[in-house]
Amino acid sequence: MTVLHLADEGEAADLAAFLSRLLHYDRSAAVRLQASGTALAVFGRPPSFEVLAVRAVRLAKPYENGLDVALDVTVSAGDFLETVAEAAATAAVPEPVTGPPWAGVLPPRGGWHPEPGLPAPDALRALVGAAVAEFRSRMQELPQERRTRAELDGIGRDIWSRTVGDTRLPVRAVHAAQSLGFLRSGSSGGAESLGLFSSGSWLRLRTPYGSIAVRQAGLGALGVSVRR
Repeated sequence: MTVLHLADEGEAADLAAFLSRLLHYDRSAAVRLQASGTALAVFGRPPSFEVLAVRAVRLAKPYENGLDVALDVTVSAGDFLETVAEAAATAAVPEPVTGPPWAGVLPPRGGWHPEPGLPAPDALRALVGAAVAEFRSRMQELPQERRTRAELDGIGRDIWSRTVGDTRLPVRAVHAAQSLGFLRSGSSGGAESLGLFSSGSWLRLRTPYGSIAVRQAGLGALGVSVRR
């Protein structure tokens, strides 16, 4: 079994927290792991948000025995979480699983360009808080007989599909960043570590703790990277 040596205990704890949050939204969640050298990217898709979450993990060395090879595999998030040893700062790669459709289509590796208009971190957190409060208020205003899944989904689509400020970024992407621990208050990263980027049909919200990628309506071929 391939053993990953993480940079430190904090890196292991953050990885475990990210996997736990993914499993909160989907108990059968899968993650795609891509590593080269001392960098590991963990891709996951929490179904509630319709976005792709990317957690970058620093490695102390490439792999067990120092093998300098690339890693690209889709595994169970739950099985991967069980192998994370925070005190030892290690994680083992479990047996691969048949990946869900999203795992075959990932954001491009390069070609990202800065996008203007992203509000400051505090404003983004306030935006999410206001959106959650609006959802709850509108839900409570509904008569009991109208509180159906279809009705609630419609309210959710109306709120979470709105764009952030003058950008094309949907509010659901910021909500995902907040819910997955990427948009933390009181962090040392600051506004300068937060950014919005585009590449073809993709948008990426970058934070010091991870990224949220969302593809614009319509699959198309522009900017789509199919990695097998």
